[in-house]
Amino acid sequence: MLKFFIPLLYIMEVILMMTLISCGEKQAVITINVIAPSSTPDDAQLYISGNYPVAGDWNPRLIKLEKKDKSVWSINLQLPVGFEFEYKITRGSWNSQAIYIDGEIPPNNKTTVIADTTITLQPMDWGDIGFKFAKTIIGTVKYHRELEGEGLNYKRDLIVWLPPSYETDTVKRYPVLYMHDGQNIIDPATSFIGYDWCVDEVADSLIRSGKMREIIVVGIYNSPDRDNEYDDTKLGRAYMKLIVEQIKPTIDSTYRTMPERENTSVMGSSMGGLISFLVVWNYPEIFSQAGCVSPLFRESLTRSIESYSGSDKKIRIYMDNGGVGLETRLQPGCENMLSALQKIGFRMNENLQWFNDKEAEHNERAWSKRVWQPLIFMYGQ
Repeated sequence: MLKFFIPLLYIMEVILMMTLISCGEKQAVITINVIAPSSTPDDAQLYISGNYPVAGDWNPRLIKLEKKDKSVWSINLQLPVGFEFEYKITRGSWNSQAIYIDGEIPPNNKTTVIADTTITLQPMDWGDIGFKFAKTIIGTVKYHRELEGEGLNYKRDLIVWLPPSYETDTVKRYPVLYMHDGQNIIDPATSFIGYDWCVDEVADSLIRSGKMREIIVVGIYNSPDRDNEYDDTKLGRAYMKLIVEQIKPTIDSTYRTMPERENTSVMGSSMGGLISFLVVWNYPEIFSQAGCVSPLFRESLTRSIESYSGSDKKIRIYMDNGGVGLETRLQPGCENMLSALQKIGFRMNENLQWFNDKEAEHNERAWSKRVWQPLIFMYGQ
């Protein structure tokens, strides 16, 4: 069984959000009633998962609904007036989320908190029962289970995507892209909210159209310690060592890779964008490129980059961000980092690239729509 832990609005992001909500603001009670579909198992437990602590901060198995009768479940949530509340209903995991339209992974339910309100939801089915994922994995993937890292509390799984010619051209070697939140990048059945980055579909299309080099993609699953592992902390440094000292050697010894730094990159979103930057900055002898998608950059980091006076690290950095919700709160950090990098010699559209999609939200669906850009930046031809 695949084990995964994928909060979308991570601890540091919640802190950013909470700074915008003063303790004295007026609260309202949002009552959510769910009329469960007939396929719901008799022993089911329903949960709500959303972008606020009382809704579990996107943990799909934390906040239970109360069963009112055979088919009706309910919960009351106290939320700040003016808050844009996003949430989903699950039976404890993202692949068992509520489905409302046949064949479609639903976006987040949304409501702006104005006053005491009752919302009734009536799903047609559950993701793991009657729903069939419209997308499947494109290409060949391999799995590596339970890698252990010194100083880490949890073992790690990997998903490895192999390019189109890998199994037919037995001599050819390939660059490697390492990605964080590995369960979110290729397989919709394991991804947060049931919608993945579509890295397999996008890379396969770009490769077959001649716009991108063939690469191997290694997805590193996250853990319950994700927030600390993806930051400049003791756990974060242990996680980086896991990648450098165990994961990369495992991949290089198992697959036909091009192991040199020039052919090794790293990418992630949100806190994954932060740790991608830290990996390439701290290990430029191992990695030459980083894709920082919707990254969380704090002022302390950008100040330290701005004051850097060492030798040229010879690295390339891609950065982007959206313009809706949490993305707007991440924007100042992105702008400060772009400025800091340019002050120490990075050149836009050479070893630095920036893209801003003002219509994009902070989720896998949005990242899947623009993942082609960092892929082309790092491996275009």
